[in-house]
Amino acid sequence: MALIGVTGATGAVGGLIARDLAERGVAQRLLVRDPGRAPDLPGAEPRTCDYATPDAAALQGVSTLLMVSAGESADRVAAHRALVGAAAEAGVRHVVYTSFVGASPTSTFTLARDHHATERAIDEAGLARTFLRDNFYLDLLPHFVGDDDVLRGPAGDGRVAAVARADVARAAVVALLDPAAHAGAIYDLTGPEALTLDEVAARVASATGRPVRFHDETDEEAYASRRRWEAPQWQYDAWVSTYTAIRAGELAAVSDDVRRVTGREPLSLADVLAG
Repeated sequence: MALIGVTGATGAVGGLIARDLAERGVAQRLLVRDPGRAPDLPGAEPRTCDYATPDAAALQGVSTLLMVSAGESADRVAAHRALVGAAAEAGVRHVVYTSFVGASPTSTFTLARDHHATERAIDEAGLARTFLRDNFYLDLLPHFVGDDDVLRGPAGDGRVAAVARADVARAAVVALLDPAAHAGAIYDLTGPEALTLDEVAARVASATGRPVRFHDETDEEAYASRRRWEAPQWQYDAWVSTYTAIRAGELAAVSDDVRRVTGREPLSLADVLAG
């Protein structure tokens, strides 16, 4: 089987994918900034590969590359372009990229614009590709709740069809194992339902026993409440637009792609909260 390159193996989604491939006996190269932090998996070879300054030699021999989007930063698009360029130079034939649902240059969620730019870079490099356009992660929604048991943000009564990271990982593995069958595909990966944040708060409260509630902030309140943390303006914009994108209805569509790709029904928030 052709060699698979896996980025993000020290993170949540990439780690799930790397472990799944290892359990199947698939040879893979773990492309990480620090090989010492790479998971110790059978058939997995760690190699140093930094997104911002990638070494094409680390990608030599890789046929299909899992490209997990880099951490949020002001120069993330430049780092993504650098990795795509190195992959093309090294002869990588297919990229499976974890993008974002509705990625476009005008997305309300500001970081979705980064994903659109990355998708374009992959296409412009002439690489075969599969785009996994993930909704927000179900696993992270409970972590949006503050220490005061309030989930706050300017989301109104908008809905979000968040997806479990495990479902994203399963879909990615399917595409990595048979890239030709998924070449050119764009999959919208969502959970089985679209929830308001009032409903999210109620389900977290029920599962945890905490008196969690949702507070619908104004945009001005949202920026003010987040300025307790020192951050650059682009980061404040990203944090607030997480909620305004929900309010705008851009994350409400429920897709059947998880089931179509993996053959399994997607996990719900209740499933994730139950562990």
